[in-house]
Amino acid sequence: MEETNTQRQHESGIQVNENIVRANIENLKLEQNLGLGIVGGCIGGLLGAIIWAAITYFTEYQIGWMSIGVGFLVGFGVGTLGKGIDKIFGVVGGVIALASVLLGNFLVYIGYLAKAVEVEYFEMLRYFNYSMTLELFKEMFVVMDLLFYAIAIYAGYRFSFRKVTQEQLLEGAIIPITTTPNQGE
Repeated sequence: MEETNTQRQHESGIQVNENIVRANIENLKLEQNLGLGIVGGCIGGLLGAIIWAAITYFTEYQIGWMSIGVGFLVGFGVGTLGKGIDKIFGVVGGVIALASVLLGNFLVYIGYLAKAVEVEYFEMLRYFNYSMTLELFKEMFVVMDLLFYAIAIYAGYRFSFRKVTQEQLLEGAIIPITTTPNQGE
């Protein structure tokens, strides 16, 4: 059985031990925590939904780039607490980001309803017939919402991964190549 060469020589005069790089990746994977990532994403998503709703309600204008902010807050929470490098962390971030912008829109709709019937916001939130939520979304839907939802999903996915540096991957894997002068020349 032939042993595979796990060291690669680079032009810069160093060798990289691929087994150590793989071990470094496995160590990073051992630090992942999907449960904490979900908690972090939900915290970021709730914060983002409240900000989204407040700005939309008070300006009476839905600002699309805010969906990037919601996705970023979700992704930051997932990535920071979850320390994920696997794809599932991005998927979780995208799903939570979508739920967050939907929640933000719902909170805006509650505000519009409260204003229309001249009751306090929290009173409307408390007494709203939640079985009518889907009907409310159908009534308030505009096609542009789909773009905002897609942007939030992308941002939630994109920002949900732990930032891994080249130094972390190569820690202990770089072997300098030393040359010895030819004797007898």
